[in-house]
Amino acid sequence: MTATRVLVLNSGSSSVKYQLLDMSDSSRLAVGLVERIGEETSRLKHTPLATGETRETTGPIADHDAALKAVAEELAKDGLGLDSPELAAIGHRVVHGGKTFTQPTVIDDAVLAEIERLIPVAPLHNPANLTGIRTAQALRPDLPQVAVFDTAFHTTMPEAAARYAIDVKTADEYRIRRYGFHGTSHAYVSRATAELLGKAPEDVNVIVLHLGNGASASAVEKGRCVDTSMGLTPLEGLVMGTRSGDMDPAVIFHLMRVGGMSTDEIDTLLNKRSGLIGLCGDNDMREIRRRIDEGAEDAAQAQLAFDIYIHRLKKYIGAYYAVLGTVDAVAFTAGVGENAAPVREAAIAGLEALGLAVDDELNAVRSGEPRLISPEGARVAVAVVPTDEELEIADQTYALVGNGNA
Repeated sequence: MTATRVLVLNSGSSSVKYQLLDMSDSSRLAVGLVERIGEETSRLKHTPLATGETRETTGPIADHDAALKAVAEELAKDGLGLDSPELAAIGHRVVHGGKTFTQPTVIDDAVLAEIERLIPVAPLHNPANLTGIRTAQALRPDLPQVAVFDTAFHTTMPEAAARYAIDVKTADEYRIRRYGFHGTSHAYVSRATAELLGKAPEDVNVIVLHLGNGASASAVEKGRCVDTSMGLTPLEGLVMGTRSGDMDPAVIFHLMRVGGMSTDEIDTLLNKRSGLIGLCGDNDMREIRRRIDEGAEDAAQAQLAFDIYIHRLKKYIGAYYAVLGTVDAVAFTAGVGENAAPVREAAIAGLEALGLAVDDELNAVRSGEPRLISPEGARVAVAVVPTDEELEIADQTYALVGNGNA
């Protein structure tokens, strides 16, 4: 029996998202989520795609080991257990791979040690990713485990884009540079956009706009990332749901000296109390648009947040147009990018001189399929391309181990 299944795990500090895929046809067999791990109110939601009926259980799940064992039990109920000979590998999303990991990598002790060494530049994410890996290894020590890194797609950036203009010795000692994130999404969407245009990835230049609660932009030249908006951490770049994005670093010193704030307080402010939620109290673009469209009492505050969001987005589109020189497509993806027509319309408005325009009727269409929303004959295509990070991780994992290449 050929092993064609890949289990994709995305382990957070208190959650595990998972999908089981069959790579013979890229179909999903099961999807699920374990959340609030370590609490009395833990919850597991599991959906076998054969029936589409979600099973939900609540109750204490002490740690990631218990969480993954619970996932394995749910999968086994559907005949999809982790002991199946059809399971080829487990693919793990790992947020930070630094400069070291430029490709998906079979996990061994040396890889684990390097992921651990990178914890200082990813203190919220890499520890949780490591916990998920070690738990999965304990459950299936015989099975190849593959790390797919959020930063890997961006390692092709030239030094001119990746370096900050600070003292080189200090930067190198503390590994301070622009790494970028959402790499699996940018890789998938840039390729899918080329396919939508009927071209090979190496024949197109694409600006990818991954707009979710976290948001990032990338300039992809002939299939390779040459610039991206996030930096050392996911804080840099676009205005996000709760993150500030670009900001004068001296604001931090000002808050410490004048505001008497600690580094932890400032970290919380910039990562959790800024962006859209800091500007208007909402980090859900649907609610922000509702307040604007219905003329709510605080509509002006919501409008200002929307305008700041769009202003930053438009600046990055223009900047990456300049970086690439020629652009074949601008692709919107992720929760906001795929579903918020007003965001797409506003971001492209006024850029007609760059060959960019949006067709109102096409933009208003709701669909889960990749599609063009630019007018017929437009010099630069504007596309909506649903991202699929889990499929990207599974593809990369299976390409590495599916034929015994591990």
